Amino acid sequence: MKNSVAGGSAGHFDASMTFEKSLADTVRTLESLRKIRPAIERASKLILSTLEANGRLLICGNGGSAAEAAHFATELVGRYHRKRRSLPALALSSDGSLVSCIGNDFGFEQVFARQIGGLARKGDLVVVISSSGNSPNIIAALKEAKRLRIKTLALLGREGGKAKGMATCELLVPGSRGASAQESHLFIIHYFCEQIDTTFK
Repeated sequence: MKNSVAGGSAGHFDASMTFEKSLADTVRTLESLRKIRPAIERASKLILSTLEANGRLLICGNGGSAAEAAHFATELVGRYHRKRRSLPALALSSDGSLVSCIGNDFGFEQVFARQIGGLARKGDLVVVISSSGNSPNIIAALKEAKRLRIKTLALLGREGGKAKGMATCELLVPGSRGASAQESHLFIIHYFCEQIDTTFK
C-alpha cells in the first residue's frame, strides 16, 4: 500500500523535494520579497499607526498559520528583542474552548468572524494569515471586518486564492509552494516586530 499525505495549509507532499531543492525554493521565495517591498512597508505603517492609536491587532490563521498568528501576538504582548511596553494583540485561534464552541454551534467557517463580531472595535486591525487564501473561515473573517468597517491586512501565498483583493492591505508572497509562503510570512512578521521595537518604548 502506498503512503499518502493529505494536503494541508502547506500544500501537497512532494516526494522529489530534497533538502537542497527545499532550501533553494525557500531562499528564492525569500529573495522575491524584494518585489513586494512597497506593500510590506505599507503594511508596516498600517500596523504601527494602529498600535500608536491604541488599536489592537486581531490575528487569525489555520494550522501553521495559526501558529504564526500566536507567534505574532506573543511578540507584541510579550516582547521581541527590546524591552518595551506591552502592546495589544489577540490570536483568535488560541482559545481552544472558544474555537470549539463557535465551531460546534455555528460551524468552523465562523470561528474567526464570530470573534471579530464580538471583539473588534473602531481602530483595530484584523490580520489574516493564509498560505492558500482559500480557507472559508479566513474569507468570512475578512467579510465580517468589512461589514464592521474594520481595516484588514492579509498575508497570503500561492496567488492569493479567494482572499485576493479583499483586504485593506495585502502581502502576496510570490511562488506556488505553501511551505515557502509560510516561511516568508514568518520573516515578514519578524520584520514588523523590528519596526515595532524601534517605534515603541
